[in-house]
Amino acid sequence: MQLTSLMALALAAPTSALIRFSCSQLVIDRIDPLVNPGMAPSPHLHQIIGGNSLNVTMDPAKDMPGESTCTTCQFTEDTSNYWTAVLFFSARNGTFKRVPIRSNVGFDGAEGGMTVYYMQNGLSDYQQRSKVTAFKPGFRMLVGDSTARSAEQAVKYKQVTYTCLQDMLTRFPETKDLPNKTCPEGVMANIRFPTCWDGKNLDTADHMSHMAYLVNGTFDSQAPCPETHPTIWDTRQFNDPNEWPEDGSQPFVWSMGDHTGYGSHGDYVFGWKGDALQRTMDTPCYVTCPTLTTQSIANQNKCKIDRVVDEDIDSWLTEIPGSPQISKKF
Repeated sequence: MQLTSLMALALAAPTSALIRFSCSQLVIDRIDPLVNPGMAPSPHLHQIIGGNSLNVTMDPAKDMPGESTCTTCQFTEDTSNYWTAVLFFSARNGTFKRVPIRSNVGFDGAEGGMTVYYMQNGLSDYQQRSKVTAFKPGFRMLVGDSTARSAEQAVKYKQVTYTCLQDMLTRFPETKDLPNKTCPEGVMANIRFPTCWDGKNLDTADHMSHMAYLVNGTFDSQAPCPETHPTIWDTRQFNDPNEWPEDGSQPFVWSMGDHTGYGSHGDYVFGWKGDALQRTMDTPCYVTCPTLTTQSIANQNKCKIDRVVDEDIDSWLTEIPGSPQISKKF
């Protein structure tokens, strides 16, 4: 398939837009409207952010901005939904505890969720000169493979990684598997989406074939990057090595039963209002932009929906919701 870089989908023009914002948690639920539409419960648990028009099916024709009365994102124009798997701590006694999420730098008080970036080049490039074309209504994508359990299976997802936070400003090094040591400030799970689109499909059967990473390089090597969202899992309360497995392996496992970390994945359903995202990406700004309306963190925290699947996700559990098979510990 001939892939067209997002950079080539519009006339080249000098722009410099990068937006960074917080989205609090909308709900933690065992649904997956992209991979398992209409299924409740779905095979594994997800933490979800964005507009409150989320439902189990998310029909491509759904008017997300029109149906959403609030969003957990700082910019009220973004009623998209984003979701990832949920991380659990596996105790020596065989029980599991859901790992909470902590707010990122600059977003104190945000309840769970993620930090979302839309950018034209790597984060360290303050010029942000590449031209990008914003997503269109009905666009959706998935990155990562929830069934991956080895480096070989995860290698094509170049920028689905982890950072072991020594402090809240740690950003390197990044690994493809979950850190095998205690991380003083938590584990940052990074989901960076592909930058190349086939130019015609808003979605495909596997939710991935219409998108691709660059053949050479990454978004940090001057390639345009439309979106990324890191989540900081607050593992601090689980940093006592006496509670870690006696075989020396790390104790965290994803909600689909992945103990390796190679199965990390992220889903995205576009739901920006009108042309707000395109106007913003065409506007010279950095981090925050005059084209968007910023709500307070207190207000974004208020946007919640009820869980569809009623099950215990907060106690010490004898098994992870959905009873996934736990992958071998390495």
